[in-house]
Amino acid sequence: MNTIIAFVAAQWMPHLILVPIVLPLLTAGLMLLLREEQQRSKIALNLASTALGLLAALLLLLQAKQPGMPGGLGIYLPGNWPAPFGIVLVLDRLSAMMLVLCFSVALAAAAYASARWHRAGVHFHPLFQLQLMGLAGAFLTADLFNLFVFFEIMLAASYGLLLHGSGRPRVSAGLHYIAINLAASSLFLIGTSMLYGITGTLNMADLARSIPGVADADRGLLHAACAILGVAFLIKAAVWPLNFWLVPAYSAATAPVGALFALMTKVGVYVILRLWTLLFNPDAGASAQFGSTWLVGGGMVTMAFGAVGMLGSQRLGHLAGFAAISSSGTLLAAVGMGHNQLTSGLLYYMLSSTVAVSALFLLTDLIERWRNDGFSVAPYERKDDAPFLSADLVHSTSVKLDDKEAEAVIGEVIPAPAAFLGLAFITCTLVLAGLPPLSGFIGKFALVHALLNPVGIGLAGPAPTVSSWVMVALMLLSGLFALVALTRVGVLHFWSAHDRAAPKLLVMEGLPVALLVLMCGALAWKAGPVLRYTEATANALHAPVAYIHAVMSAQPRPNPTVGQPAGQERITP
Repeated sequence: MNTIIAFVAAQWMPHLILVPIVLPLLTAGLMLLLREEQQRSKIALNLASTALGLLAALLLLLQAKQPGMPGGLGIYLPGNWPAPFGIVLVLDRLSAMMLVLCFSVALAAAAYASARWHRAGVHFHPLFQLQLMGLAGAFLTADLFNLFVFFEIMLAASYGLLLHGSGRPRVSAGLHYIAINLAASSLFLIGTSMLYGITGTLNMADLARSIPGVADADRGLLHAACAILGVAFLIKAAVWPLNFWLVPAYSAATAPVGALFALMTKVGVYVILRLWTLLFNPDAGASAQFGSTWLVGGGMVTMAFGAVGMLGSQRLGHLAGFAAISSSGTLLAAVGMGHNQLTSGLLYYMLSSTVAVSALFLLTDLIERWRNDGFSVAPYERKDDAPFLSADLVHSTSVKLDDKEAEAVIGEVIPAPAAFLGLAFITCTLVLAGLPPLSGFIGKFALVHALLNPVGIGLAGPAPTVSSWVMVALMLLSGLFALVALTRVGVLHFWSAHDRAAPKLLVMEGLPVALLVLMCGALAWKAGPVLRYTEATANALHAPVAYIHAVMSAQPRPNPTVGQPAGQERITP
């Protein structure tokens, strides 16, 4: 039996890299065959598929950590063509980590949506799965054109998810969101076409190998192409001033969609980190460290913009949107600094901040419903003569608990739901403000330590630079602003006297929030192993020779007619 299990594992484990992409695609196709009335079946399929995707991501994470895989690299050739001629999927520590983050947040969002929000429109569950397919493909692909394909799948699904429901604010914000993302897609195509014209390849590893040899006469055109491509990714990463669309769009979306969209800005950061460390590493010749100044400057301004936006907002949805912007700015500035210890800290901070912002989006819906006597409101419009935070609201989308659901609620006598919401809100506040003892403090401490002790691969100098001190100051101020903003809103919702009843919280709404809050606690509890993992990931990113060699040396499997088993995978020796 053990021999059979080992044989099956050896045959199928190499193909596991396809599961995060193929599973959501098949699930979405199957759900489209079901009638819209079969909501229970769609909910079950959505939750089961997302849970299986999370399991596959965890197995891939364990596979990426195997000592026998240098740098945690696994190369898969779906078309059985060698690079750079065929499609290549790459599993490394970074992509495995992002997959686990993606499916963890997605599982929480899918569970939360199954309580009520999936009923606000049609085809929610298929669009949700297609969104996951695009996200997973973006994390695994090693080719710019296929990255564009997965980006478009992700964006097309996000258009439908953002417009899920009704109401003028959602439609208005959705149209702006679609317009800016279509512009970003156009820039993506233009930059990709220019790069292909200069280098003759779109494979990321082959680009990294080709860039040092680009003729001096074409170097300016190469940098222009990379700048255009970078703008497309920076739009997704919500860099200032290209982030005007994010807060209206994310706050207008339904709560589970907003939680899932918290991953979208991190996709832009992921691609910038991947390409910048790969294409503009110290071995890139005249193109080494290209764009670092713009990344650092843009990231710092974005961080400040997000912090000031949080301080000036009182709506919870807007606070969550500005928190996503502030964390994105921190990540972009850290990427531009360009050394491995700082990258290790930013990867940990990315995990922590993404989970906290996703939880805050879910909490926003629960707290707003409590404030509005059982109605879920997202988005809403105020009457011109109504003061802010008034109960006198015009609802554009309302989902009311029916009698059957009311029997399943918890905390009807003792207001345990209010205590749960308060504790979850405090947890998000501590994480986003970077206060001990939770993961936000550990992530910011790791970043500050790396800024003040710049050692490692890609070191620019023996002492902290002016940019390092400015970033440290901005991180401290942004944490203070987040603390003030979230505490002020928390006082209004939890400490002020209210004449309303205790909140009614469905189990399927409380569990996803609890999952995300526990993830923040787990990141703090297991900070040592997680930081060791992110450090190894950062070391591999800043020494991309192993990545380039593994991708370019991967060979197709022999044809089965010559006595070899058929297969399209190759794990680097």
